[in-house]
Amino acid sequence: MSELYGSDAYAPREVAQRIETVGVAKARLATVPLLMLGVLAGAFIGLGSLAFLIVRADASLGWAAGQWLGGGVFALGLLLVVVAGAELFTGNNLLAMAWADGQIGTREVLRNWGWVCLANFVGAAGLAVLIFLSGQTGLNGGALGQVVVKLTLAKQALPWHEAFFRGVLCNVLVCLAVWMAMAGRSVVDKAVAIVPPVATFVAAGFEHSIANMFFFPLAMLVQAAEAAPVAPSVTWGGMLGNLLPVIAGNLLGGSVLVGLTYHVIYRRGQPR
Repeated sequence: MSELYGSDAYAPREVAQRIETVGVAKARLATVPLLMLGVLAGAFIGLGSLAFLIVRADASLGWAAGQWLGGGVFALGLLLVVVAGAELFTGNNLLAMAWADGQIGTREVLRNWGWVCLANFVGAAGLAVLIFLSGQTGLNGGALGQVVVKLTLAKQALPWHEAFFRGVLCNVLVCLAVWMAMAGRSVVDKAVAIVPPVATFVAAGFEHSIANMFFFPLAMLVQAAEAAPVAPSVTWGGMLGNLLPVIAGNLLGGSVLVGLTYHVIYRRGQPR
């Protein structure tokens, strides 16, 4: 079918089958490698988040230019996950396709999502600690540290419904990036597929739960190091108040609006 699309990329129907096959393997991965790959994914997204902060700490860039350039470099995180190999909660929402096809059970899906989300937090927060200890928040005269606190305070202040729907929109784009990357046959193909949708969700200010697992701990570390902290401040309660609706939104956007939608289009009723 690839010839129909004028390229050597996998056709959408082939991508759907590949996503399901990969989903079965992910759901049945042993716990130790699953956790290790989850920690790596959290750290990878944290590296992309750090690259974003470096761009946003440059006050000479206009808002739009900073958002788009920051989104472009943030895509490093998902590219590392897809090419180097890791288990990312938001991308793994596509396991809903294999579940809807009856190839894996509900317990297997929830096991994967639960362990991977926890491991992603460990990796993202762990990288935040390393970044802080390395003095990176002092870059550009401390502007990077100031930016992460300002950015995270804005995330903490989001009303629940806004955080939820920004999470929905974010993971529609993330899972479409993963979907298109599965259509590619080379690293270049995957990079070309990943960067535009990821840059778009970052530029638009949508909410990615795993990136927030990096931003919140880093912002709290920066605040704790201040000689005279000022209010308002980033808190653990504020982090939880952001992550709960964002994770819920990510789940809806990735598993339902992308995964189950493509299941109905390409896989339901198809011979196995």
